[in-house]
Amino acid sequence: MYLLHTTNLTLQSFYAEIPNYAILSHTWGEKEVTFQDLQNRDKDKSDRKIMAGNGSGSTSGKNGTNYFFLMDSCCIDKSSSAELSENINSMYRLYENAEVCYVYLPDASSEEDPRDPGSRFEKSRWFTRGWTLQELIAPSASVVFLDHSWEEIGTRYSLRDVASGKSPLGQRLLLEDGDLTKYSIAQKMSWAAFRQTTREEDRAYSLMGLFDICMPPIYGEGGAKAFMRLQQEIIKTSDDRSIFAW
Repeated sequence: MYLLHTTNLTLQSFYAEIPNYAILSHTWGEKEVTFQDLQNRDKDKSDRKIMAGNGSGSTSGKNGTNYFFLMDSCCIDKSSSAELSENINSMYRLYENAEVCYVYLPDASSEEDPRDPGSRFEKSRWFTRGWTLQELIAPSASVVFLDHSWEEIGTRYSLRDVASGKSPLGQRLLLEDGDLTKYSIAQKMSWAAFRQTTREEDRAYSLMGLFDICMPPIYGEGGAKAFMRLQQEIIKTSDDRSIFAW
């Protein structure tokens, strides 16, 4: 895995003895910093872009770690199909093992009460995306919501009633130990029912971690085939018949 060093903004690879790291969850915008940007950057010009684009400088000191891992942007070489497949299959674990997960919400504000019916927090695009479901559930440590200025709005614990309100996802899962074995296949599927992904295949791939499934992503196979493969892999390891009800 690649980790972004928050002081010198260089990528470093680790295969064993992985240091403590924080992880960033966000929805993609128009000007994302990529793996290639970091590898081929003009240091004087791009460091400012990197700091502004991912907020690593704003958050690195909050958790005491020297590394910041950006799961879906600059820490994955998406030009490598093998690396992309490896990261998709290990994504849930990477969020689970992080020291802290920062959720950046560019369309929310810490100046608003997130429980107000019209708050931008409640309406944030982040709660509608497929990949962010596991990013909300997986971390075993703290999940901290940050607004457009990187100011803290609250945590998964303090805002569990609001954070679970976008789907049938229960507060208990966010409050307790995150034990997914307590929930049926149909329940887990229902959590993602109204979430969307840019690539249709990702509706299936983004659920792999919730079911502890590994399978190679095949972009171009279509959403129906990807979901069928996911169901077939689930059936191999589970006798939960609620999958047929779903």
